[in-house]
Amino acid sequence: MKLSTSEVASRLRSSNQFVRTLIQNNDLLATKVGKTWVIDSVDLSRWIKDNKFVIEPYDHPRSSFLVPDKVALSFFTGAGGLDIGMAKAGIVPILVNDIDKNARKTIASNYKNLGLVGDVTKLTTDDIYDYANLPRGTTIDYMFGGPPCQAFSTAGKRRGYNDSRGDVFIKYLELIGRLKPRYAVIENVRGLLSIPAIFNDKDDKGIKGGVLLYALKRLRSLGYTVSFNLYNAANFGAPEKRERVIIIAKLGKDKVDYLLPTNSEDGAFGLPKWRTFGEAVKGLRKKHYVDYPRKRFKYLKYVPEGGNWRSMPLEIQKEAMGKSWNLPGGKTGFFRRLSRDEPAPTLVTHPTMPATDLIHPTQDRPLSVEEYARIQGFPDNWNIQGTLLERYKQIGNAVPVPLAFAIGKRIIADDNGIEMKTIPDFPYSRYKNTDDVSWEKNALKQLNKSPYYNVNDIPTKL
Repeated sequence: MKLSTSEVASRLRSSNQFVRTLIQNNDLLATKVGKTWVIDSVDLSRWIKDNKFVIEPYDHPRSSFLVPDKVALSFFTGAGGLDIGMAKAGIVPILVNDIDKNARKTIASNYKNLGLVGDVTKLTTDDIYDYANLPRGTTIDYMFGGPPCQAFSTAGKRRGYNDSRGDVFIKYLELIGRLKPRYAVIENVRGLLSIPAIFNDKDDKGIKGGVLLYALKRLRSLGYTVSFNLYNAANFGAPEKRERVIIIAKLGKDKVDYLLPTNSEDGAFGLPKWRTFGEAVKGLRKKHYVDYPRKRFKYLKYVPEGGNWRSMPLEIQKEAMGKSWNLPGGKTGFFRRLSRDEPAPTLVTHPTMPATDLIHPTQDRPLSVEEYARIQGFPDNWNIQGTLLERYKQIGNAVPVPLAFAIGKRIIADDNGIEMKTIPDFPYSRYKNTDDVSWEKNALKQLNKSPYYNVNDIPTKL
């Protein structure tokens, strides 16, 4: 069968330009007929097989109709870091979700039989049951995900709330309300502790931490008890100093305890020290990475292991920093070279961004995608799809697998009535007052100082 470039693009779920580029580079065999390129379907199939090309999957139901003993659903699945860790603990999802085409390809490469759904803002309760292949009314035991979040407002022109990211966070809360899982997990960045929200027409700045205050009130109105904290992934065995807010909501009156750490920075509390970058990448052979721009590459040689721009000779610093020289703050992420003897800093979505450099400890290059994956705890055989930059992005956005494992272990222990005490006074992160009790106390104190609000002004539903 002969296919046009448009027909090939449709089959590959790609752009016409992508197909034309393949033809121009002689990667895909094609014949010119008049002014049109024609591709034989046999040649297309051969190219797909030879290049192990993964076609973005459409939404589809789970292949099995068997109802597992415990039903788990994953949302905002991405590269799957949260899912891998939860599965190691015994919480295996039967339905996964993402709207990003490369994440969906990654999902297709690693999850062969699970249901897949897309846009959370359009999902109904019936959609979830249909794609999960579950009878209506089946109890959902566990639901987890990291919805993007930013400031939102219900006042005036609904600034912020109209933004799809704010909407997605609210929609995820509403999904929890409709599905009523026995346990629900919300993972988010540290900024969730301070993201503002506006709840009336008198206020134009918003309540600091208002989004989280709303989430707490909404979840409690649905019958959940809620616990949360800001956790450094290094305290749970990840060779990375990444801090994330983890909220665990449980139906009923007894809230879930904080996560149980497995490591500490200096070996305190009788725990092993933090795992290091050197330990994580030991024995790694494949290394695919982006190149530094030439104008910045020449400065890397001046930065020793564990150093940054301040390690350069004084006469080089200003030249290397350029316009960034006048920026406020310590600027410690500029020309930052990792140390083999420490955990990596938080992985970002691109390793050569000037303010968040991630330079290899001993080689003049950025970290590779394989090193990214090791740091985040992905198995070496985990298949992450997309271009090099798209793979960096997916891994950089993921939840570290060891942190996810700690979440799953805590929930399973609670669900099975197993006592798993945490460590009193353990410093989960470098910040204070980040647990649900102290954070909410401070947030409400600030709320009561506002001329625009009292605690009753926070709605239970938007």
